[in-house]
Amino acid sequence: MSSMEQSASTTADRNLSPDVVVVGAGTAGCYAAATVANAGYDVVVIERKTEEEAGHIACGDALKGADAFPEAIPKSRIQSAFTNTDVDHGRFEIPQEDTVLEIPVPGELAVIDRWEYGRKIIEGADDAGADFHYDTVVQDVVQADDGRVTGVKAMSRGTPLSYEADLVIDGAGSLSVLQDKVDFSNSTFDTNVNYSQFCSAYREIVHVDEPVEWSDALVFKPTERAAGYLWYFPRTETEINAGLGFQMTEQPMQLVEDLKRDLRNRPEFTGARVEDKLGAALPTRRPYDSAVHPGFVAVGDAAGHVNPTTGGGIAGAAYAGKYAAEQAIEGLENGSLDEETLWRYNERVMDHYGGRYAALDVYNILSTAVDVDDLMGLLAAMPGDKLAEALYSGSTDIGLKLKIEALLKSRGHWGTIWNLYQTKRRADEIMAHYENYPSSPEAFEAWQAERDELMESVYETTGADPKY
Repeated sequence: MSSMEQSASTTADRNLSPDVVVVGAGTAGCYAAATVANAGYDVVVIERKTEEEAGHIACGDALKGADAFPEAIPKSRIQSAFTNTDVDHGRFEIPQEDTVLEIPVPGELAVIDRWEYGRKIIEGADDAGADFHYDTVVQDVVQADDGRVTGVKAMSRGTPLSYEADLVIDGAGSLSVLQDKVDFSNSTFDTNVNYSQFCSAYREIVHVDEPVEWSDALVFKPTERAAGYLWYFPRTETEINAGLGFQMTEQPMQLVEDLKRDLRNRPEFTGARVEDKLGAALPTRRPYDSAVHPGFVAVGDAAGHVNPTTGGGIAGAAYAGKYAAEQAIEGLENGSLDEETLWRYNERVMDHYGGRYAALDVYNILSTAVDVDDLMGLLAAMPGDKLAEALYSGSTDIGLKLKIEALLKSRGHWGTIWNLYQTKRRADEIMAHYENYPSSPEAFEAWQAERDELMESVYETTGADPKY
């Protein structure tokens, strides 16, 4: 081959034209890629980490809804990452009240090895036919004159790459850089996003010599400040995912030191060995009002698809990837990936879990405005089954039984109970509004305006500063 032919070949290799580009090899990205590939279309997954590090993500490792994953990557492919399937309840430690609250966890629950899980979903998408480009960092997004996204530009080990695609799926995680690059002025894509709507978190994988007594539980413990908590999730009887996080609306915590301090005060961790340390930001906000733009869709953490009261988002991200990919397939078949075609993705997310998460965000807002001791005193008086419904099922129902039992057990917290009851009413109103999420972009502005009016009542009720 002549030098001219070699140069032409190199240039050609740098310009790629798959049908779909997925940025990020996390849960949402892998399930989106697998779904597209299974339909026979070309899909490239761009992952900034090396092949060896891909799938290594900071996570609490608790997986709610372990029995319900999209079939694009069969559950049998990820089963080996489920290291503890004996977990059946939460253990809520409340030092202020010298109380431990045991709460049942409905549905199938597992604690997983997140890195192993990450590798398995990458293998599943690869087997489906997705092409993975590791050690590749997206630097810019390409838009046509009409605003449609037509691809991305990236760098891989010093080599510039250009990807032209009919659709870019943003699975790049919290505060995705891609969204800083796109001009969304002519679409409904949610740009009301800032760092204060996120949580800063840190976790360690800790090994102990003797089995912990609570290996069948997820352990939660409030931090000394509002809107933060510690967790201890047992991967096995002797391997624990220990971590903590706080809302970015609050004064920063010393995450590493605060975790070390709590570990030192727990006798079960005497002589413990730390295997892995990792930090991250995660959404503790409502899902994006709209996560679509012509030629572009955001999924998973990149679209706020996380339960804002627990931080859980693996199962939701998997379905976001599925729903986005299925709209991509429809658009590829019809020859159009405009906002109208992609809109059905928004509807399916809101119908499946987005509306519930938006309602639960009301409680997240409340947590930034209440006194920690008052809230902990009230939680200590709550029936465990009702608290479980709110935390794990996504229910906003506090119910008459809860109010009566809390009133009987929590003298001195009646003001907080009344505030919680009023907040529950606001959450119900938000939930009902999301049940009427518009079926087309044309009705979106009116729906959004009515939701914003409801949010004014949320701030008035909770006494919290506006979040959005």
